[in-house]
Amino acid sequence: MTIKPSITNAQHATQQAQPKNNPQLKKEQPKNNPQPATHNPQLKKEQPETKKQPTTHNSQPKFKLTRIQNKALKLFGTKAREYLLVGGSRSGKSFVILHHQLALAVKYPGSRHLIARYRFNHAKNSIWLDTLKKVTKTCYPNAAITWRNTDYYLELGNGSQLWLAGLDDHDRTEKILGMEFLTVFLNEASQISYEAYTTIKTRLAQKIDNARPLLFVDANPPSKKHWMYKVFIEHVDPESNITLTPARYATLTMNPDQNLANISKDYLETLNSLPLRKRKRFRDGEFADDSEGALWTDDLINATRLRRNPDGTLPVSLKRIVIAIDPAVSSKDTSDETGIIAAGIGFDNHLYVLDDATGCYTPNEWACRAVALYHRYRADRIIGEVNNGGDLIEAVLRNTEERISYKSVHATRDKLTRAEPIAAIYEQGKAHHIDQLLELELEMTSWEAKKAERSPNRIDALVWAATELCLSTTLITGRARFSFRKKTDVPSIRKWLR
Repeated sequence: MTIKPSITNAQHATQQAQPKNNPQLKKEQPKNNPQPATHNPQLKKEQPETKKQPTTHNSQPKFKLTRIQNKALKLFGTKAREYLLVGGSRSGKSFVILHHQLALAVKYPGSRHLIARYRFNHAKNSIWLDTLKKVTKTCYPNAAITWRNTDYYLELGNGSQLWLAGLDDHDRTEKILGMEFLTVFLNEASQISYEAYTTIKTRLAQKIDNARPLLFVDANPPSKKHWMYKVFIEHVDPESNITLTPARYATLTMNPDQNLANISKDYLETLNSLPLRKRKRFRDGEFADDSEGALWTDDLINATRLRRNPDGTLPVSLKRIVIAIDPAVSSKDTSDETGIIAAGIGFDNHLYVLDDATGCYTPNEWACRAVALYHRYRADRIIGEVNNGGDLIEAVLRNTEERISYKSVHATRDKLTRAEPIAAIYEQGKAHHIDQLLELELEMTSWEAKKAERSPNRIDALVWAATELCLSTTLITGRARFSFRKKTDVPSIRKWLR
């Protein structure tokens, strides 16, 4: 059975802004037998409704979906089972997916729905504390919703639940995989591996009469080599190259210029000022090709990739590990990201890239993130580029953890000159990424170094780590002297390991 979208046009969007006439929160009743609002367990207790009154359109609605969001809802009503909303930043993709998940939660009592992102901390800050609260407040103001802030799920009055998960949290992921869901939403899926995507799909197993299990995906488009492009655009399995059934998949592009009612002109100007590569991704919503001037290609990285063991430990023995930091000048939303990369060198003298914790942080946040990785991998040293931060980097790190081993580095050559020897290690087959580091790899394969394009902070941090491990003439071995590394529980920084 095809599920009709909760709002199919702007008129319905206007109607649902009126609390007493919200079609998402009332069960359909025969026209000659209206029921009181209290009959619906999703609604707070109200006075029984009298005879239905016609909706007034003269008043200004509090909430209205954009034209492209209404188009997305119509798409969700088609016969496809998996939906990809792809496009630029702040285009309303996540909002409309969460809106529809809640509509289905209301429609099907007792149903469960999952919202998953690669990093739990990002899911909590972006979805749980921001977008999801906006959706419930503006679209379902009269819904009786209980927020379970310990286990991170919300529950409606009819027993339906929406769960939040981060795929980097092993224990929570195991708990989620033991549950069955009616819908799953993979948020910012450019960071999610194909293996995780296929595993999560197995949880679309909740059986509810007349309901279809559905998968929703959104992302700022990465490379055309990413599984999203292969599956949703080319309809090809990225591992076996077997042709998939096109009717199962549906795609819609949504960009910021279609969401002008909800974003500022200043933000659009920021997008317009980005370098061409980022502008195509975050403003125009275009999938990227491997750049001709890039030092790395997807094939080069994939050829030597390794996977973690089932228990989460590394598949190799490492004799030295470092955490490299390339700090941003400031922590504003429009600032560069702070590059944070964990890497090690094996007893075979190969480079192993372990983790990417890059993000937009305050100084205290990136220091906590770096120190967390330092303890998690029992690293020998933290490396910090001091061109921008000077002595501030060491001071902030030692304020977080006084006893860390720290070394400052200073760039005396241009970025291309420093990056080329590291690219050569990859070309020799002596560099390995542990699992998929999707954002890092996107930057590596799209940075046109030979055109003097400014390098992203992830690449800068990778180059510093690899230089220290593989090219330094004064290697110092420390406490990294065992084969398989597991997480270290450090209470003061435990939250940064999520």
